[in-house]
Amino acid sequence: MQLTLEIPDQYIQGQNQTQTANQIKLYAALLMFQSGQLSRGAACEFAGVDIYDFNLACKQHHISVINTPAESIEADVLRFQHRHH
Repeated sequence: MQLTLEIPDQYIQGQNQTQTANQIKLYAALLMFQSGQLSRGAACEFAGVDIYDFNLACKQHHISVINTPAESIEADVLRFQHRHH
């Protein structure tokens, strides 16, 4: 699915539009992970990054990845197993 956002020019002037879009996706994924709306695996998928880059972004933004509910970890494991079969 494609979603179109209207962003005022002054916030993207001089920036690569693709990089800006990727950054917005990462920030949204971080917030949704932090609020419990997405598991870590789903947040990685949403942002288009691997788990290492996502964990690094969490660290940079002071978001804990350790207190992840067991259901979220199980969902990540199942998603990983499903993709690699």
